[in-house]
Amino acid sequence: MGIFGFFSKEKKESLDQGLSKTKEGFFSKIARAVAGKSTVDADVLDNLEEILITSDVGVETTIKIIRRIEDRVSRDKYVNTSELDRILREEIAALLAENKSADTPDFDLPSGKKPYVIMVVGVNGVGKTTTIGKLAHQFKKAGKNVMLGAADTFRAAAVDQLGIWAQRVDVPIVSQGMGADPASVAYDTVSSGLAKDMDVVIIDTAGRLHNKVNLMNELGKIRKVMQKVIPDAPHEVLLVLDGSTGQNAIEQCKQFTAATDVTALAITKLDGTAKGGVVIGISDQFKIPVRYIGVGEKMEDLQVFNKSEFVNSLFSR
Repeated sequence: MGIFGFFSKEKKESLDQGLSKTKEGFFSKIARAVAGKSTVDADVLDNLEEILITSDVGVETTIKIIRRIEDRVSRDKYVNTSELDRILREEIAALLAENKSADTPDFDLPSGKKPYVIMVVGVNGVGKTTTIGKLAHQFKKAGKNVMLGAADTFRAAAVDQLGIWAQRVDVPIVSQGMGADPASVAYDTVSSGLAKDMDVVIIDTAGRLHNKVNLMNELGKIRKVMQKVIPDAPHEVLLVLDGSTGQNAIEQCKQFTAATDVTALAITKLDGTAKGGVVIGISDQFKIPVRYIGVGEKMEDLQVFNKSEFVNSLFSR
């Protein structure tokens, strides 16, 4: 366990603030759903189903949660509406526990993989480059040596933006400029990271190619050249999604998981939206670990996703 091996007061406050818009909308709707009701009946469950769907939990995941609550109501015979918050909290926590999402607030890395190579994917505009910069900061803060690779060479802005982040965080970057071969950049980055004994290598990739076949080919090529240097690279393929887009984030996840082997998720911009429920839906539907969540503008506001703390924060008033 590293120096982030506990959930600090500052992190909790950041998480609470970041989820405030989601909580406000969620609980005001639940309060209206149970107004004048003493027990959880069919009407309350119908209203709750609508609330979960409009909070971007997603239809499939909502149906699972409602069925779980129906089972409890049937088993316990009489469930007071005052207990609904607690039951809903317990069932969402149980659903997340069944998935592979991490539950330790560490920026630790697996032993025996040095450098640990992270390939970052995601469409333009989701906060991909910013997430890489914040990740570099957090890893460096945890005592790791970090190197960045600017392999999103289709946009000059992407290369320049990553360079600015590298300067800001004070980590080395490998860049060949706009129009360079992305696979060549990835190869040079991994080679340099290995030669310089880096702990982490984070490689940015193109946000969008004009069709899925092109995307698959490009990411496949990047993988192959990295594996010439480190046979099991990349160790992590991190898909960055914009939580404020709700169901669109789920659609993006479908597209990228079809195009490449995504192993972890980062869900950003949760602080500016009431659609934080999308974290629950994505975790449940794709069974891919939600590794990081973005709950604010500051570099420290990129947190390792802790499902227990997430649910506690979501249901704290």
